[in-house]
Amino acid sequence: MTTFVDRVELHVAAGNGGHGCASVHREKFKPLGGPDGGNGGRGGDVILVVDQSVTTLLEYHHSPHRKATNGQPGAGDNRSGKDGQDLVLTVPDGTVVLDKQGNVLADLVGQGTTFVAGQGGRGGLGNAALSSARRKAPGFALLGEPGEARDIVLELKTVADVALVGYPSAGKSSLISVLSAAKPKIADYPFTTLVPNLGVVTAGSTVYTIADVPGLIPGASQGRGLGLEFLRHVERCSVLVHVLDTATLESDRDPVTDLDVIEEELRQYGGLENRPRIVVLNKIDIPDGKDLADMIRPDLEKRGYRVFEVSAVARTGLKELSFALAGIVAEARAAKPKEEATRIVIRPKAVDDSGFTVTYDETEDVYRVRGEKPERWVRQTDFNNDEAVGYLADRLNRLGVEDALMKAGARAGDGVAIGAEENAVVFDWEPSMTAGAEMLGRRGEDHRMEAPRPAAQRRRDRQAERDEADREFNEFNPF
Repeated sequence: MTTFVDRVELHVAAGNGGHGCASVHREKFKPLGGPDGGNGGRGGDVILVVDQSVTTLLEYHHSPHRKATNGQPGAGDNRSGKDGQDLVLTVPDGTVVLDKQGNVLADLVGQGTTFVAGQGGRGGLGNAALSSARRKAPGFALLGEPGEARDIVLELKTVADVALVGYPSAGKSSLISVLSAAKPKIADYPFTTLVPNLGVVTAGSTVYTIADVPGLIPGASQGRGLGLEFLRHVERCSVLVHVLDTATLESDRDPVTDLDVIEEELRQYGGLENRPRIVVLNKIDIPDGKDLADMIRPDLEKRGYRVFEVSAVARTGLKELSFALAGIVAEARAAKPKEEATRIVIRPKAVDDSGFTVTYDETEDVYRVRGEKPERWVRQTDFNNDEAVGYLADRLNRLGVEDALMKAGARAGDGVAIGAEENAVVFDWEPSMTAGAEMLGRRGEDHRMEAPRPAAQRRRDRQAERDEADREFNEFNPF
């Protein structure tokens, strides 16, 4: 069984941030020396790094669940928690990172290229960091944020300059073994090669890589044989080499038909129309093979192909082929735009961007608040602590959430949800409340964060309020 894996689904989870600490400094003669709770540590990231010594994704096929370490909680005496350790995962050169919907997140090419697959959660602030002139001794701390968790797909696309394509047993493995130092498996039966083989070729001053793509047969682009699994490995190549068997023993095949079939599969796969092509007529050391090569060569040249007659066994015609490929590769490299130095792109925030949105959700009968800051603040709030809830209300009011709710048409008693549907915090909204200590009632208390009423109950209450207002209006305006 082959140990080559070029596509895996990986489940990554970054580390959670550590919780902040709520502590008061105490020592002799200083029973209340002020808040001294430290901050929680940051959760570790999950980072993908290209390592050219890695050639397969087999490791992640066997162990698809990866998690970074969590940040440590803060402690008293202003001691911050330790940051979680980043989890570094090495991947082969040419790995493409996709989400579950197939959208490309990153294309990792080049030694040392990195991509943060999961962002670690922020550590929560301790009460020492939350103290201010108005809040001198906070009795709460912020919770650490959960780390980012998601499912990604890794696909390996071999980084090679030259791709050898052709029918099984056309001689691709033999050809790569004599052009380079690669030692692929060679036998006289179809589908000998079950994984792409990669070799390095030196021709004069040009060094390039060459790969053979196994398993191409009619219908490969629709999943027949092994072709669909390995067609992605030709996407990065600079030149395609059709290896044609001029000594095939199958009566229903001939080199020209083989070429047409493989070209049709490449066309259906797509994206390879602009790649230069070279045709290699292999096995001319066999008398019938040489005769057939001489017969079909004029027809192939009329089609615009550069044709080379070679024998991997007798090692004839290899030098000319090697230098021709080197010339095409050199031209392709020269035509590529030079990589520019990394530039920092600054995207200023729009002057009218409040950082959040307020929309009405008819199905749930709530006003939904979405935004990075409000959702992060909710995740970091300990709802078992009244003062922490009041601090959250303070922050939301200063951000302008209450004003936005009023503009959106929210009224007293309406439901308000902060966050996505699956993990939103829902509460009954009480407008016209002043931010700060005045809005809290008891120390740190915010009645807007109490358990929400059912949607049907909220509708009945609002209707009762309207009926009461209409009744009062009619009493004072009998006519």
